[in-house]
Amino acid sequence: MWKPAPENTLESLRHAIQMHDGIEFDLRLTKDKEVIIHHDGIVSVPKEKLGSGDAWVEHRTLSELESFGFCSFRSLLEDSIVHSEWRDNGKMGCVELKRPHPKTDVGGGYFGASQHRKHITQLINASDAILNEFEIPHENTVFYAFHRGMKSSIKTSSTTRPWAELLPYIPPFGNRTTKRLRALPQFLTHSFSKLVESHSGSGASMIPAAIEYFVPPINKMPVGKKVGLSGKGAEHLKAVQGGFPVYVWPTKPDVEHMLLAAGLTGLTDHADPDLTWLPSGHARWTQPASLPLDVEQTELLKSATKATHLDILKELKTNVTPWTECNPSERSSLIQMWSKRWSWGEMPKQNQHVVSKDSNSPPWQAVRLIGHRGSGKTSRPVLN
Repeated sequence: MWKPAPENTLESLRHAIQMHDGIEFDLRLTKDKEVIIHHDGIVSVPKEKLGSGDAWVEHRTLSELESFGFCSFRSLLEDSIVHSEWRDNGKMGCVELKRPHPKTDVGGGYFGASQHRKHITQLINASDAILNEFEIPHENTVFYAFHRGMKSSIKTSSTTRPWAELLPYIPPFGNRTTKRLRALPQFLTHSFSKLVESHSGSGASMIPAAIEYFVPPINKMPVGKKVGLSGKGAEHLKAVQGGFPVYVWPTKPDVEHMLLAAGLTGLTDHADPDLTWLPSGHARWTQPASLPLDVEQTELLKSATKATHLDILKELKTNVTPWTECNPSERSSLIQMWSKRWSWGEMPKQNQHVVSKDSNSPPWQAVRLIGHRGSGKTSRPVLN
């Protein structure tokens, strides 16, 4: 039985970037201003292993955190497999920047908006410097955060990479339940249409969106027209989206096929290589952008049954040409097919620089499957 490595670890991220179109992970700034891959505000190891000192990640040095087993951002890019997949093979990196808890030395308190913006700017600059050092392309990397001042932080930073803001806003304090309760009013008043309007108007390059916007019964709650993955909801989704890239988290196996078919990118917690047949009754293709299927190959995948799907998947993996090896004519045909299928239309100005037939990365609008926190979210503590 395959078992995922702990979230946000090198092993987990290395596996996922090979299996999927890219990876999503979380970055924090350490006490000595280095960049560490870590989700929670407190160090995710058993309390008895913390020793003396605070449990906040931002109060620990990089060497301390590495001694627990956590991976620095630099170490991730020093890995030859991750580096090659991200830099050369067109894989996407979704970089979530984490704000510190308000009570930390660098948290700025509960109302310290200027300090919040300053901290995220520092984290952007430190992360961007590493990305530039390892020659990671701009067109397959995006910064985003649960941070109301994201546009300001980006503007004052040195980066020119794509970015977005995570909405509804979830504060960096409280437990999972209280955080979601505080975000609920914003979710109810922000329809998907408003998300598109907000992001396109601010200059963001994509929309990170919670799965609740697209699946019942919760997708019926926001004010305004409803979107979904089938029927009238899917029609409204296509009309409102207009080809704007939307990354949905977390994508579950039972809706994965419908979500990708609707033209949305999915962030999945399921990187099990043995998951080849989805609960929805479809064969699973885990790299729709970096291993793109043409019209005939798409129809072949659709024809798969549970009895035949392993043979069909084997045949496709042998014959499908990776995006990086497609010639200009093949890339043009794929882009035309995708554009027609999902009604891309004309991309917003902020995305035009990343839409290129010549890039090693698939077009910015291309539907992808991304490994969430690498090979998937795992329980706490992360490292024992």
